[in-house]
Amino acid sequence: MSPRRRDAEGTAAARAVRRAELLATAAEVFASQGYAATTVRKVADAAGILGGSLYYHFDSKESMADEILSTFLDDMWAGYDRVLAAGLGARETLEALIVESFRSIDRHRPAVVLYQNESKHLATSERFHYLLDSQRRFEEMWTALLARGASEGAFRADLDPTLIYRFIRDTVWVAANWYQRGGRLSADDIAKQYLAMVLEGIQAG
Repeated sequence: MSPRRRDAEGTAAARAVRRAELLATAAEVFASQGYAATTVRKVADAAGILGGSLYYHFDSKESMADEILSTFLDDMWAGYDRVLAAGLGARETLEALIVESFRSIDRHRPAVVLYQNESKHLATSERFHYLLDSQRRFEEMWTALLARGASEGAFRADLDPTLIYRFIRDTVWVAANWYQRGGRLSADDIAKQYLAMVLEGIQAG
């Protein structure tokens, strides 16, 4: 490899690292201040750079939000698809999906908060229409799994699958508002206790 090519690759790698750092900062600002209140200047200030320097990496705050959300959703669905491809029973699939959900929160907490708070508004834009597609796919995945579990005898058949789906969705993903990486309980610990509460209840035997 020529020195010039080696230098070019090193520069590209450094730029990719810096880009990821800036996206992480932007995600935190979006999560804490809201999308509408966030400006490129605020992200630049949080990153400790001039506003104009941020435009070297991103052309707008929409571009930053788009990359933050699409990266989170792509990673989440990659994990879900691995679980679904494993051919597990309905209960085991539910357990694995819950674990994967909490791991997604661990990896992408600010993006999850951004998604929860802003997806309804952002999805009105053609650029963010994929948010609606993901929401539909998410609901279809869960309701189909819950219906399969009822038919297999793994889940109660007298409970409405849509209601169970909404309960699981709302109680799992709200954790992004309080979860802290490195806290007393890891993402897997929280998933384990959540599953115990959902599947076994909190009443002592």
